[in-house]
Amino acid sequence: MKNKMKIFVLSVLACFVLAGCGSPTSVQAQPIGLEAAKAVALEDAGLSASAVSFTTTGLDRQGDTEYYAIDFTSGDSSYQYDIDAISGRVIECRISEGTALAAQTTAQPQTTSAPAAQSSSAQTQSSGELIGEQAARDAALEHAGLTESQVTFLKTKLDREDGRQVYEVEFYTQDYKEYDYEIDALTGEVYSYDYDAETYFQSSGSGSEISAEEAKALALAQVPGATESDIIEFKTDRDDGRIEYEGEILYSGMKYEFEIDAYSGAIRSWEAEKAGLWG
Repeated sequence: MKNKMKIFVLSVLACFVLAGCGSPTSVQAQPIGLEAAKAVALEDAGLSASAVSFTTTGLDRQGDTEYYAIDFTSGDSSYQYDIDAISGRVIECRISEGTALAAQTTAQPQTTSAPAAQSSSAQTQSSGELIGEQAARDAALEHAGLTESQVTFLKTKLDREDGRQVYEVEFYTQDYKEYDYEIDALTGEVYSYDYDAETYFQSSGSGSEISAEEAKALALAQVPGATESDIIEFKTDRDDGRIEYEGEILYSGMKYEFEIDAYSGAIRSWEAEKAGLWG
């Protein structure tokens, strides 16, 4: 009887052992680490760690993608890398050499020149140092064609957008037109901006409306060089009982969204941003 019991116990233990050995274990992919991401960026740039000065490094996320933002300078050149945190693949690379900005991605090449959305302060060479809040405000005001005495600032703060450091600048005018800007923290370049008129312009009383073609012409006049073929979306809509035209323009690496009042032809809303990898 004792022998039978001993055999039974041993059989049960053997089942537990076999069951444990046979169960699959899930292995979750881990980030490659900050130092490995730095090494990937340096290898891609063809530089050594001793030849560069890192300005920004850290783990970031865009949607479901985790990536390392690796920014560094070497000589008069500034490098901005986004490295996939799991695979170590270079998602995007931006190289600023003097006044030229080259953008490269593993997915597709991107055009970064945007003459209509840059201020002259963006033409200064990046030294790897942040331009500061006052310079960011000056760049936004210059682009908007306003002076500091004409506006009230709501916010100026340092943030990150698509792996780069930007200053968020918000202000409004005395007639309650609100402006939101993102200024590249290294170069002073206008990265994106939008404009909103808080009140509608009154109709002239004639009851007439501008045509869709006239509205398109008004929008295209804000983007020198763009033609009607660059309008990728256009429609007529109603807002608070008033008719307005809405559309999008894609031109020279920039995407512009607009709303135009159908009665007065006033631009009610205008947004512009780089049509980059994440957009």
